[in-house]
Amino acid sequence: MSARTTRTRLFAAATVALAALALTACEDDSLTGAEGGPASSTTVAGQSTPPAGASASTGGDTGTPGATGTGTGSSGSTGSSGSAASSGSSGKGGSSSGSAGSTGSGGAGAQDGGAGSDSTKPGMCSASDVKITAQKVARPINHLLLTATNTGSKTCMLPPYPAARFGEAQSVPPVAEATKPQSLTGVEPGKSGYAGVLLSAGDGSGENGYETNTLTIPFEDGSVATVGLPSGGVYVDTALTVTYWQTSIDGALSH
Repeated sequence: MSARTTRTRLFAAATVALAALALTACEDDSLTGAEGGPASSTTVAGQSTPPAGASASTGGDTGTPGATGTGTGSSGSTGSSGSAASSGSSGKGGSSSGSAGSTGSGGAGAQDGGAGSDSTKPGMCSASDVKITAQKVARPINHLLLTATNTGSKTCMLPPYPAARFGEAQSVPPVAEATKPQSLTGVEPGKSGYAGVLLSAGDGSGENGYETNTLTIPFEDGSVATVGLPSGGVYVDTALTVTYWQTSIDGALSH
């Protein structure tokens, strides 16, 4: 075999070896690009978006912070379907807060309605819209009947009892607790309430008796009614007692 033939064969063998090495390198590069090569990523609203080839578990993990964070629309959309559901739940939570606000407004309306109802209740009577007269009665003895007539245009409530001051008395007489009604006595326009006054002891056991011809009765608003007494005045002593205001004469004179 000549030297020329030998070189030709060696060159052919080297060429085949180089081709095999090149093919192997291409295959390695292909595998590296599919599995081990770096994948590109993008950032949306401060968060990293997973590459197209990422697994489902990675997408779910990325979507979860978007649902539990500030709730931006972009973060929720890049997550998996489970993350989108979480974002939807957050939206429902916002709606619930709005509903709570509406409930608060309803409560305020109910309170306003209650205040309006209270304003329709009768107010307390005043000396300017009630006229009080005093009349002696035959029975029971030593008794005076007080009549309070509403001369105003609205129904009003009388005080619990007449805090009567006879003459220069420094204190008001005690009230007979047995005559206390279940509620305050109200009087409609033109209608009257009644109270009885025991002026003195019938058996003469009273003390510090005196004659007087003046009587004043104060009201809770600070106004004072001056009541005319029967001609000749009345005699009072330490037995002086009044009843609560009643809706009937019998109730006022029953004690």
